[in-house]
Amino acid sequence: MPPRRSTGRTASRQQSTLSFGTNTRVTKPSATVPGKQIKDIEPIATNILKEATRDTSLPEQAPVAPPSGSSKPHVAEIAVREQTKKELEQPLTEEDRQALKVTDAALRKYWNEEEQRRTAPRVHQNGLDVNEKILRHFDLSSQYGPCIGISRIKRWRRAYALDLNPPIEVLAVLLKEGTGGTGQVKERAYVDELLS
Repeated sequence: MPPRRSTGRTASRQQSTLSFGTNTRVTKPSATVPGKQIKDIEPIATNILKEATRDTSLPEQAPVAPPSGSSKPHVAEIAVREQTKKELEQPLTEEDRQALKVTDAALRKYWNEEEQRRTAPRVHQNGLDVNEKILRHFDLSSQYGPCIGISRIKRWRRAYALDLNPPIEVLAVLLKEGTGGTGQVKERAYVDELLS
């Protein structure tokens, strides 16, 4: 049963309601006259401006972040280099032998097939060579596991051990560059480099 509405004597004890129609204003009493405040502030403001214009020499600011080409590598870079070194020091497996037999023409054919699967071309990768495009595609393929904090070759071998069927072309690019190929070993995922 709903509660009864009280009438009569108890109605006067209830809390009063707010009125938004009237123009009542609650203000604090001021300690000084408003005109006098402005007169007191003017000399202080002029003194501050005079002092600021006298001292025109600013202290030199130190750079916030080290330049991108610093000689000291990032901690994540060191860890990934160690992972890559350990992976490359292991004896060659059957997959490694197959990957070393992959030719540059086969790599270009593989990449062209990957491009054909897309609905639009990769405009942002125009300046990259085929090897880098293959590696970045592998980095962003989530079915092979996370690419942050792990070397590319270790990620490929982990995916192979888990029967995820990573492309042999990726291993071919990594091994050819790691064994004194065309350039520096690209150990880390590009996304990992951007994030750290």
